[in-house]
Amino acid sequence: MTRPFNFSAGPAALPEEVLQQAASEMLDWHGSGMGVMEMSHRGKEFISIAEQAEADLREILSVPATHKILFMQGGAIAENAIVPMNLSRGGRADYVITGSWSEKSAKEAHKYCEVHLAASNAADHHTTLPDYGSWKISDNAAYVHVCSNETIHGVEMHELPDLAALGTQAPLVIDCSSHIVSRPIDWSRVGLAYAGAQKNIGPAGLTLVIVREDLLGHALPITPSAFDYKIVADNGSMYNTPATYPWYLAGLVFQWIKRQREGELTGLAAIEARNIAKAKLFYDYVDASGFYVNKVAGNCRSRMNIPFFLPSDALNDAFLSGAKEAGLLQLKGHKSVGGMRASIYNAMPLAGVQALVDYMKTFAARHG
Repeated sequence: MTRPFNFSAGPAALPEEVLQQAASEMLDWHGSGMGVMEMSHRGKEFISIAEQAEADLREILSVPATHKILFMQGGAIAENAIVPMNLSRGGRADYVITGSWSEKSAKEAHKYCEVHLAASNAADHHTTLPDYGSWKISDNAAYVHVCSNETIHGVEMHELPDLAALGTQAPLVIDCSSHIVSRPIDWSRVGLAYAGAQKNIGPAGLTLVIVREDLLGHALPITPSAFDYKIVADNGSMYNTPATYPWYLAGLVFQWIKRQREGELTGLAAIEARNIAKAKLFYDYVDASGFYVNKVAGNCRSRMNIPFFLPSDALNDAFLSGAKEAGLLQLKGHKSVGGMRASIYNAMPLAGVQALVDYMKTFAARHG
């Protein structure tokens, strides 16, 4: 049976072969007589799963030895509190607003530190990126926080800011939940990256934090022990029982990424090339259609999350109904923005984007 194409923004589609492998191992992982959900997180079986997943992620993203990889819980929303509790030292932190998620991050941080707005694209309705040179960074900022891909508004930083070139030694903190493992990350520019797993990596319940070691050990006294990065790092992400099954599935996804081929490219390079091709196919059609509209500036359009609008909201229900009949699922836009949204994460094949474009052409011909 051919599965529908799932364009959900998250929890999102996973690679089918990963799901098939997980299904085949559900009752008995590698002859252990146990499913992964039934294992002790401290037993040798799960420890081997966890260590392999961490090693594979470090290889895929070229994470240097200067950075620790933590497997945590609570999602990116919890990290909105956990980051200032660990990094602010009770002082001032700078936030750049580029959409709904960075707004949420800044609002939450207010509970734990002084928040300074370094830049915002609110005047442009979150359809552009503030030029890096225009950012007003505090002299004493404990860190500078950005959301490098805004899932709701479809804005992506295709190149991370170089804070040193902007005259500050403050570490850059990135919420990269919706584009992690879709492209490389320049770790020379990043002090801490965090990401909920449920976009590109696995099911909800797992949160990845990749943090430079010199940033550990400065948590506020109110920080719960389970959310103190140093305690988590010192205990190999096992201070409390981790989200074992999502961790296992993330490991399967990392192995899937390593197996990918696109021409002569392999692994993450192949994934990135495929993502560029998928996004180009979609944006090129929308721009040429004369029917659909994407409002995001061309230099910061997301490869992962593409909001688009029909000529009239009165057509939305018919569009979604027809899409479902065509095997194209979860295209409704976020309630705060409206319209439609196609999330085309790593697991979405080029054929899925082509099927969506073909349907959109048919719909436009009927209703244009």
